[in-house]
Amino acid sequence: MTGRHAGPAPDFRDRALVPVLVFLGTVVAVISSLGAPLVPTIAAVDHVSLSDAQWSLTITLLVGSIATPVMGRLGDGPHRRRVVLGSIAVVLLGSVLAALPLGFGFLVAGRGLQGVGLGLVPLTIATARDVLPAERSRPAVALLSITTVAGVGLGYPLTGLITESLGVHAGFWFGAIISALALLAAALVLPRTGSGKKRPLDAPGAALLAVGLAALLLALSEGEVWGWTSLRVLGLIVFAVVLLAGWSRHELRTAHPLVDLRTLRNRSVLTANVAGLIAGVAMYMLMSMVTRFVQTPSSTGYGFGTSVLVTGLVLLPFSAASVASSKLVPLLARRTSTALVLPIGCGISLLSMVLFLVARGSLWELFVIMGVAGLGVGCTFAVMPGLIVNAVPAHETGSAISFNQVLRTIGYTTGSVLSAVVLQAHTPSGHLLPEDSGYQSAAWLGCVIWVVTAVVTIVLPRRASAAARRAMTVDEELLMDESIADAETAEDSAGADAGVPAAPAVSTAPTVPARSGR
Repeated sequence: MTGRHAGPAPDFRDRALVPVLVFLGTVVAVISSLGAPLVPTIAAVDHVSLSDAQWSLTITLLVGSIATPVMGRLGDGPHRRRVVLGSIAVVLLGSVLAALPLGFGFLVAGRGLQGVGLGLVPLTIATARDVLPAERSRPAVALLSITTVAGVGLGYPLTGLITESLGVHAGFWFGAIISALALLAAALVLPRTGSGKKRPLDAPGAALLAVGLAALLLALSEGEVWGWTSLRVLGLIVFAVVLLAGWSRHELRTAHPLVDLRTLRNRSVLTANVAGLIAGVAMYMLMSMVTRFVQTPSSTGYGFGTSVLVTGLVLLPFSAASVASSKLVPLLARRTSTALVLPIGCGISLLSMVLFLVARGSLWELFVIMGVAGLGVGCTFAVMPGLIVNAVPAHETGSAISFNQVLRTIGYTTGSVLSAVVLQAHTPSGHLLPEDSGYQSAAWLGCVIWVVTAVVTIVLPRRASAAARRAMTVDEELLMDESIADAETAEDSAGADAGVPAAPAVSTAPTVPARSGR
């Protein structure tokens, strides 16, 4: 009688690892996007204002921004599997809490617990780097990077379909079911241990970053309601800037930082982080505009008055194209270079903004626009983790990518707020809906942001290449001097062994002509 394996065979785990990691990232993205299309419905069902209902989305982003760097640091040690499984369990608990008809307070608390899942994507990328061979890890990292983008476009139509058919709480029950499946799959497939040594958690750094990010995101989220010039908003922004500056100073001085900011000296890491922040702003500006535009009643002279389901379907090409971009990126890199993929992605995204400027008169045009946008954003975000992974030590992968994810989240929130501010500025007094010129102005601003992103992705790597060439030249000169010195030492030694007096040393420095007496 042959024995049975207690768990899946190693070859099964190897084959299933990448699909499970991608599934985890997609589940996180779908669950995090559940709140956005449901805000009006939650307000009506729980009898709260729209600004209060918005917290069902804001709390998820806020908790995710705080949890992501902490999970990234914990996941860089030997307990990555425990961190991943524990985080999915928290997401599952939050999904159940949000699904139960216990009132708005419990729904917000559940959505906050779901936000912990946003820290899982960097850990999946770190796992792919550590476990997979190089030829498999590179495409896996690129695919995992865009799951957060693709999942948002997938989550909107799913949410709309479930909500229209079964009610608002059914969407969160769907989140609970896929969370349970993700927990089971991860428990079966994830490696038993992570790589790296256990390192102490930078608790003061985590506290400073948590409070600073919370203040900043709260100001961005509530600025439209409280007023951008109100003392509460301005005070929160100043408070956030002071705390984040103090956090940066602390991280540069502590022996075991939560995020090693010294990696920003590497131009590849700096490029990925700056581009991720700015691209996140532009991406969410377009998504926010499109979802609001298509739901606007046609009686206003624009818009299509679509349902939540149809609005979600408009975003579906965004998800499909962003996933397809993971196949396009290697082709672009081979035909051009890896350094050019980022600006090419920015150029495609800029094209989507231009199309929104000139061609949004029919629903099919918006489907095309979101497809182009997904292709551009997918190319842009697919490259960023690779830049970071190739530039930082293996034991810093989770932390470095987590920081990039935090910057993206700040960009997402800023983009959503920025589009709302521009549209509000073009809303006549006493009216609820903006004029069509508001979308025109917001799209022009989005074009400018994509141009700035493209410039960043071109200028920073070029400066890095110039610096590398200068460093290489200096290194070559040093090596030449060392070779000459070694040759002279060997010659002297050989002469001494043969009884020949050593030759006088010859200076390799350039001869400086003596000054005349004039």
